[in-house]
Amino acid sequence: MRKLICAFFIMGLGGASLAADAEEGGEIYRENCATCHGLDLDGKGPMAGVMVIKPADLTTLSARNDGKFPLVRVIKRIDGRDPLVSHGSPMPVYGDFFEGRDVAMKTDAGQPIMTSKPVAALVAYIESVQK
Repeated sequence: MRKLICAFFIMGLGGASLAADAEEGGEIYRENCATCHGLDLDGKGPMAGVMVIKPADLTTLSARNDGKFPLVRVIKRIDGRDPLVSHGSPMPVYGDFFEGRDVAMKTDAGQPIMTSKPVAALVAYIESVQK
């Protein structure tokens, strides 16, 4: 219960640190995601050519979702709750690397979804680059 209360407190403070989260998320993205999704998040990373399922253009997630950023789907895809099979195996899930202090992110419906701080930062970065 204490962890949940702390998470809601952190969620309430989230607006003040969105820019910092996106900056941290950009670093995490470049280190872990750009090889497949590309530096421009366009799905054209150096490994894209050898993949059976091509990486998504991450800059158009909102556009392909009626103008709303699919927060829950993105979180679950990154943390492995919604695995994606690509090139014969699931999209890399960085499990241990992305573990950390849990935070809550607020969905469009106002419900919190729990994830780790690194995943929250990565999601903030991806959301910040939507076209």
